[in-house]
Amino acid sequence: MIKTLSNDQNLQVLYEDNHLIAVNKRPGDIIQGDKTGDKPLSEIVKAYIKKKYNKPGNVFLGVAHRLDRPTSGVVVFARTSKALARLNQLFAGKETSKTYWALVKKKPPKEADTLTHWLKKNPKQNKSYAHSNQVGGSKLAILDYRLKKNLDRYFLLEINLHTGRHHQIRAQLSAIGCPIKGDLKYGYDRSNPDGSIHLHARSLKFVHPVKKEPVEITASPPAGLLWDLCMSD
Repeated sequence: MIKTLSNDQNLQVLYEDNHLIAVNKRPGDIIQGDKTGDKPLSEIVKAYIKKKYNKPGNVFLGVAHRLDRPTSGVVVFARTSKALARLNQLFAGKETSKTYWALVKKKPPKEADTLTHWLKKNPKQNKSYAHSNQVGGSKLAILDYRLKKNLDRYFLLEINLHTGRHHQIRAQLSAIGCPIKGDLKYGYDRSNPDGSIHLHARSLKFVHPVKKEPVEITASPPAGLLWDLCMSD
């Protein structure tokens, strides 16, 4: 299982003001509580705010979006109900720009392309299946990718999402024969030792829900040889 999870001592805060707080999620962190009973990132961020600002009583923190548990990268939370309502509108209205990095072992068919599939979620398996044509209960999924870097045995893809579907990047890359490193669920041949997959939410751009100023938040990928190579010139 994952070795290093976030806690209120090692939390990687990327952006913070009176309305929002953004952190760099570690692989293995869960955003909100689930059946595992593990402490979610939202509660860790609340504890951080409570301690830093010496706040009495309960701390408000709103969850506007999520990342899969084995992934890493930018997650933004709302610190007020007003900011949460507006942040929800931004995400629902596709007024945010999300860029991801993914490491794959197989070079994709094209160096840059737009992928369009119809994704159907299987709740029992917690998995989405990509179809080339619309099927019952499916949702349209669109992303752009480009080959950003060629490592010795892996390829770094930079991905921009146009829709936000369940396991979208994982399912769509698998559908073109390029499952993400470590992602057994979507066809990679072996898992990563720490349970992570090499998918990272690299940056998030949006207009601040209260200040109305452009915000761009960028997160470094987790420490490790392959991600370090991705960051080098």
